[in-house]
Amino acid sequence: MIAWVGPSDAAFGAVAELFDDYRAHYGQQRAYGATRQWLQDQSDTAGMRIGAAFAAGRPCGLLTVLVMPASLTLGTFWMIRDLYVAPEHRGHGHARALLAETVSAARTHGARRVALQTEADNTAALALYTALGFAPVDGYVALNLDL
Repeated sequence: MIAWVGPSDAAFGAVAELFDDYRAHYGQQRAYGATRQWLQDQSDTAGMRIGAAFAAGRPCGLLTVLVMPASLTLGTFWMIRDLYVAPEHRGHGHARALLAETVSAARTHGARRVALQTEADNTAALALYTALGFAPVDGYVALNLDL
């Protein structure tokens, strides 16, 4: 089952725990309280939406997405920021279901496109994304300024 989860939902705390696992997976220090507060703040003020996959009533995967302005077309696009499935739940279609639900919701809300990014060596993610129709964008270069 896939559901959109917000701070007022009963599952929000368990989703925040899973998000803290995701952060730890990428080498960040666990900080459940700070993680939960950050997710709540982002959901309340930055337009972040959180999708969760459930197995046996508990969240086992999550996806965060930002709804962004598409200024040239006077619309919006959805930017997938985070996608994580707990290791013991991988290979059961949860990531695919989260992505499919996100694309469906974006269409329903009239978004112009859904965008995402991943590391060039993340072959499993790249295979999934291309299988679902995502394609590289030619002519753009990603730049960052660390602060």
